[in-house]
Amino acid sequence: MAQVLEFKLPDLGEGLTEAEIVRWLVQVGDVVAIDQPVVEVETAKAMVEVPCPYGGVVTARFGDEGTELPVGAPLLTVAVGGPAVADEDTGSGNVLVGYGTGAAPARRRRVRPADRPVSSAGPLTSAGQPASAGAVASAGRLASAEAVAAGRESVAGSSATGSSVAGSLSDGPVPVISPLVRRLARENGLDLRELTGSGPDGLILRADVEYALKAATAPQRPAEPSAAAHLRVPSTAAQPSLAATAATPGSGETRVPLKGIRGAVADKLSRSRREIPDATCWVDADATELMRARAAMNAAGGPKISLIALLARICTAALARYPELNSTVDLDAREIVRLDRVHLGFAAQTERGLVVPVVRDAHAQDAEGLTEQFARLTEAARTGTLTPGDLTGGTFTLNNYGVFGVDGSTPIINHPEAAMLGVGRIVPRPWVHEGELAVRQVVQLSLTFDHRVCDGGTAGGFLRHVADCVEQPAVLLRSL
Repeated sequence: MAQVLEFKLPDLGEGLTEAEIVRWLVQVGDVVAIDQPVVEVETAKAMVEVPCPYGGVVTARFGDEGTELPVGAPLLTVAVGGPAVADEDTGSGNVLVGYGTGAAPARRRRVRPADRPVSSAGPLTSAGQPASAGAVASAGRLASAEAVAAGRESVAGSSATGSSVAGSLSDGPVPVISPLVRRLARENGLDLRELTGSGPDGLILRADVEYALKAATAPQRPAEPSAAAHLRVPSTAAQPSLAATAATPGSGETRVPLKGIRGAVADKLSRSRREIPDATCWVDADATELMRARAAMNAAGGPKISLIALLARICTAALARYPELNSTVDLDAREIVRLDRVHLGFAAQTERGLVVPVVRDAHAQDAEGLTEQFARLTEAARTGTLTPGDLTGGTFTLNNYGVFGVDGSTPIINHPEAAMLGVGRIVPRPWVHEGELAVRQVVQLSLTFDHRVCDGGTAGGFLRHVADCVEQPAVLLRSL
């Protein structure tokens, strides 16, 4: 007999405690292979695909797209063939994103209706026919694996003692007749646990949700008893929330939830403004020689060198001379912690918001290596495949806002770092060169720094050294 195993949302690392379901990659009834990605989730760091450590038939899914789940919450159940042993022989042991057997996943196929042990509507009897609510309860008491798996999502929620679904609402998902009903309740701010469904064994129907919403938006009218549903006594805070939500569509407002990557960015920037006394200095630099040096490098053959890689190499050389800016502040110990390795972050704008991928040990890489790393991380940012490890641990940030066509900026420091170098667009401008007015390629450089870790002299010295290297790349040879 098949054994039904529950796969829970794994610990995604870096202190992440929840994730939002963006897209399901499998349906109930699909056959999945070990380590096959089954769902795409968005955390506060990035979007990731979560692989399932079990191979078998998907019997249930928990949560609609857009639902936020805490780490450890059930994601899906899988019916695996053979003896029921939930150990390493049953799956890959893959409990963290990015880890697994390394074997290529098999192609996903849909099981024909006649072969499905469980359907999205509920469990099947041993004869392959849909089970009734009473049969489901009996099957639950017999600890049938098929009934247990399907019961987490459908009518079957009875325990081995024969308790009804309504009695187990506090321990598991609320039973609803379809995902549409769950979404209708969520969009209107209605807590399904406040309802007693009128369907079999307390199943919540669409009529139950609509009745509850109607009663909540018309508080002046006493709620009339209905055979369709019986609303539990709602909290006083729930009623104005529902009314406000119902009135929003006609108010001309658009509300965008601060969650996922956008929410994480908002929290970090707010914390930076609260905790870091920042200051900014800037300077214009003649980048003509740097552009010529890059053109000469690329004309010599081999991999092309990107401009941001050259700027990164200049940046790490300046940090070696001014290590105060590669540090962080420990508020509890009231200490400045200087770091001996440069993990260089760079700001990247994506469709889902601002992210800051990190190039590890940037100080130990040459221009070719930096170019490769920037290209890899930029592509991962565009496709939404950055891992939490790619987005954390930075010690200094390089912000190339010139790609947006602007000259200057006073960016907010990426907490808990101590500084950020900004680079504007490089454009032809009139410039006094060797005593004569000429058209040169000019760029504006800015440095926003934590005034607790250094004074203006250090910050100015760092920025001036960066500008000198931009204007005369030969200066960089001293630090190579």
